Parts: sequence; C-alpha cells; structure tokens
Amino acid sequence: MPVLRSPGPVSDTAVGAGADAAPEVRADCSRCFGLCCVALPFARSADFAVDKPAGTPCGNLRPDSRCGIHDRLRDRGFTGCTVFDCFGAGQQVSQVTFGGRDWRGDPGVAGPMFAVFPVMRQLHELLRYLGDALARPEAAPVHAELRVAAGELSALTRADADTLTGLDVPPLRRTVSDLLLRASELVRAGSRGRELRGADLFGARLRGAALGGASLRGALLVAADLSGADLRRADVIGADLRDADLSGADLTGCLFLTQAQLDGARGDSATVLPDEFTRPAHWADADGSRASRAASDPSRRRGGRDRRGGRGRRGSRKAG
Repeated sequence: MPVLRSPGPVSDTAVGAGADAAPEVRADCSRCFGLCCVALPFARSADFAVDKPAGTPCGNLRPDSRCGIHDRLRDRGFTGCTVFDCFGAGQQVSQVTFGGRDWRGDPGVAGPMFAVFPVMRQLHELLRYLGDALARPEAAPVHAELRVAAGELSALTRADADTLTGLDVPPLRRTVSDLLLRASELVRAGSRGRELRGADLFGARLRGAALGGASLRGALLVAADLSGADLRRADVIGADLRDADLSGADLTGCLFLTQAQLDGARGDSATVLPDEFTRPAHWADADGSRASRAASDPSRRRGGRDRRGGRGRRGSRKAG
C-alpha cells in the first residue's frame, strides 16, 4: 500500500519511483524569481527591520530577483532572511510548476505561484529529511518505505498548481514524521541518549552536556549554551537553535540537521560539523574574532558548500 496519497492526478512520473527521482533540495537562487522575497510575509521584529505582507515584493528585491543588501542583511536588521532555506522549492516552482514564467512579466501567474511556493517548500523539506534517513545504513530496515515516500512526494512536486494548492499537507507531514522517527531510533539505537523531544530549553545551561544520541526533536533551544556539548548522532529535526551557542560542540552525525539551523546559531572554528555543511561566516574563531577566515579556509572547517545565495532567506521551525 502506498505510504502517501495524492488528492488527484500528478505528473507522468510513476508514484513510488524512489529517491532517485527526487527534485533538487538545495536552493539555486539563480533559477528562482525571488519567491521567498515576495510570497512570504514578515513582521517587524528582531528578525526583520520592516513589515511586509505576503505577495508584496521586499523593498530590497532587485529587478534581477537578487537581494540588494545580501551581504549586509544582518547589519541592516534582516537576520531572519539569513536563516531561511527553501530546500530548492523556489527553482522547482519557477522552472517546473510554472515553466519559467516570471510573475513580473506574466502577472496572471503571480497569485497561483505565491500560493504554491509555501506548499512546495514543505514538500522539499520533507524530501530533504527523507534523503538524510536514506543515507543512514543503520536505517536500512525502513529504507524501502522511505524510498516509497520519497517517490510519492517527488511525484507531487511535479503536480500542477491546482493540485499543489489543494494538498492537505499536515497528514503528509505526520506520515513522513513517523517514518523519520523510526529511522532515527534505528540510527541512535547504539547510543540512545536523553529524551528531550519538544523540551523548553530556552537559555538552558548545557555547556559540555552529554547529548550524544539524544532526541531533541522540536526542542526550544533558543539562546541555549551548548558550547562544548556532545551532540553526535542527536536528532535535531525541528529544533530551534536560534542564537544557541555551539562553540566547540561536536555535531558529527547529527540527524536531520539543516544549514538554516546552523545559520541561526552561534559557533566558532572549534565546532565540529558534518562534512556537507558550511561554517556560517558570522561565527567566531576560537579566540572570539569573526569567523570570516574560518569560513573560507578549508583547513579550518568541515563542509565545503559555498553559500553565495543571491537573496535573503527566512527561517522556519517545523519538524518533519
């Protein structure tokens, strides 16, 4: 029986085709029409310098769909933009769902495009987590189910705009979440740590804490002191790490970690990251200075993806 159910016809790609048919889950701003800077709202706060309603272009968005202050977002009060990741939904909506039609030159697609974008983002986020679980050998007992789920979600990402806007996403999230939880338990079986799922750890003093293999799913860790903590193989899906101190922490093998979570946190050149992640430029060196050198010197960091994104991004705290 299929893991997920589509509400109607999707693409010509067979449902259940597997993870190999999955769309890109890394943002490519050069192939997007600035959707995160138009479709989504933000409110004036510590994260955003101004109010902006959904469907209204940000005042910093240039005609070429790039952010005019991308290299100064934090200094200009748009920290929230720096920690958003669409997981590749922007280019999928721009180039696949709407076939390269830009909302600027074709106003008729603006409304549908802006409505589809947040739905697509959720699908891509789930695909990102499924990809993580499929890459874990310990989760092999559920790999077949994970592949079916990934194939069906991939098919949905190629559906038409009406199908996408009509999706009931919460049941999809719950189904995938159950699979991810089973994968997480298998991966952490040999080092099962503390159960802190959904815990309120705002500002908690966890310096040097032994959290290897812990469940931190959906935990509130805003401004928590996790410096020097052992977070190896911890499940951090949906954990809110904004302004958390990860200086010197070991995140090797963290489950469902995202670049956006790291971008919202603080850390230094002693923080150990999984290979696929990039050390944020605003992190400090171990001596307390800015990490611009650590971010550009491969000998001083793990991970190698160059994050030269063309637009600002807004953060999200959603578990799979």
